[in-house]
Amino acid sequence: MKFPVLTVTWGCRAFRRFQQRRVLLAEQRLWRSALICRSSSQLCRDHRSFYITTPIFYVNASPHLGHLYSAVIADCLHRWKLLQGFDSRFATGTDEHGLKIQQAAEAAGKDPLTFSTEVSERFKNLFSSCNISFTDYIRTTEQRHRRAVEHFWSVLWNKGLIYKGSYEGWYSTQDESFLTPSQVGDALDPSGKAVKVSLESGHKVEWMKEENYMFRLSAFRSRLHDWLVENPGAVQPERFQLAVLQWLQEELPDLSVSRQRSRLQWGVPVPGDPEQTVYVWLDALVNYLTVAGYPEGHGQWWRVAHHVIGKDILKFHAVYWPAFLLGAGLPLPRAIHVHSHWTVGGRKMSKSLGNVVDPFEHSRMFTNDGIRYFLLRQGVPDSDCDYTPDKVRKLLNAELADSLGGLLNRCTAPALNPAQVYPAFCCQAFSGDGRGRAAAEDHHMVAAVRSLPTVVEKHYESMHVYKALEAISACVRQTNGFVQRHAPWKLDRRDAKERRWSDTVIHVSLECLRIYGTLLQPVVPEMSDRLLTRLGVRAHERSWKDLDFLQRYDGTDCPFEGRPLGSDSGLLFSRLESQNADKRNPKKSKKPAHLK
Repeated sequence: MKFPVLTVTWGCRAFRRFQQRRVLLAEQRLWRSALICRSSSQLCRDHRSFYITTPIFYVNASPHLGHLYSAVIADCLHRWKLLQGFDSRFATGTDEHGLKIQQAAEAAGKDPLTFSTEVSERFKNLFSSCNISFTDYIRTTEQRHRRAVEHFWSVLWNKGLIYKGSYEGWYSTQDESFLTPSQVGDALDPSGKAVKVSLESGHKVEWMKEENYMFRLSAFRSRLHDWLVENPGAVQPERFQLAVLQWLQEELPDLSVSRQRSRLQWGVPVPGDPEQTVYVWLDALVNYLTVAGYPEGHGQWWRVAHHVIGKDILKFHAVYWPAFLLGAGLPLPRAIHVHSHWTVGGRKMSKSLGNVVDPFEHSRMFTNDGIRYFLLRQGVPDSDCDYTPDKVRKLLNAELADSLGGLLNRCTAPALNPAQVYPAFCCQAFSGDGRGRAAAEDHHMVAAVRSLPTVVEKHYESMHVYKALEAISACVRQTNGFVQRHAPWKLDRRDAKERRWSDTVIHVSLECLRIYGTLLQPVVPEMSDRLLTRLGVRAHERSWKDLDFLQRYDGTDCPFEGRPLGSDSGLLFSRLESQNADKRNPKKSKKPAHLK
């Protein structure tokens, strides 16, 4: 801030002016300090705030596995931030305007709002049943959203970024997308007739010519390019950021942002022109601002916005949406997290092929936590992944039922832990000087589990959840190896020395389980709760700050030592039988003799 330069002539009057100036400057310094404090306070709030969104899902059909995958990823990131102590907001919902909805409602013999409400409820029920902990469920038919769209449009209009023009080109109703000639190719429809299709989606396109409103997208190409170059993590993973940069090598034509009302009645009317309807993608994208509180009071959340999207809608989110935001003078998202798709048996899901995975049915078949774990364990953002029930079953049996569940069962079984407490740790028995009974592999395991939170944090932050789960699973295997190596069931608990070593082995194993249960909360919340409850870990002891591992190993007190275990609620995760198994004579899992 610049202040006027004062010329002072010394004398009584000048001295009084000098004194007044000193007071004025002091007040200005205080004022600036207050501004800095308020700014710092805002920065602190922003630093501990997090806002994550899924795409809003189109209600022309019921939800499928891909919709659930987007929601599970966002839910995991939301829960991860809560674990770290952030104030996190998580939004999902449904996109209910557009020509596809209008046509689908007509085909169903229903008015568009009734049709949209019914399908939107299916999405909401799916997310609720699969433990998706959204804090806001937005529908584009809500009044708060219409108000946000109208305001956003008016801002762009008043800045001269929207103008009335004539659009002529290819349009895909199925994708609700305008296409350039280079995005269109030739194909044959089912009857053998030659048609034009979108090269990306394969959907039929039609040549459209009409008068509507255009957004000056062409004016933002260089600014979009600079944004991506200056922010390497703006679009993740990197391959998708490179794809957007490649698109920006070509000219960006101005974008049609309205349709004639005579063609499309189901949508938000253009402010000041009831003969036009706001283009469905402009309408839909504004939902992220609606949830943040736009047009007023959105600052805290919008500055920390993160989007989770599928790769098929990358251009809308990484080109059109940032351009709209730049035009409106709003900050751009912190990051756009992109994921790939799920195939079934190596083939794209399709109604015609009959291989669309029903997420309701499969979450019941494999449990909520089971389907969440599989999607996040096998889902690789960079490339498409394959889904088969047999693959789900094998993974969940191996990693949740046998490895993690088996470890918990062993260490809490009355045969090994007759007192049903978090047993004591003996420093002499687990000494690192070679005089104790711990082997070199045991110390390597301790080191691996101690570094696990840092590894998991890195992968959760980059949305490579599968790598975090891979690291946790490797440590679980090491812990199982540790228990197997020392076989506490073979030790004679009547001997004090043997009992101390047996208790130490169980103590170390329970500490490992506590770390795994805490870190797995964003992925399998229900199962993690059961695991931590069984260990006697209280609700306020399950956050990121509670991840101090094996404190007795470092010579400090462990708050869990001597604490009673929680009640036994049964198997952590029950083994899943094959669909071909004889259900009349199900195999009972055998317990080792030492645990009976």
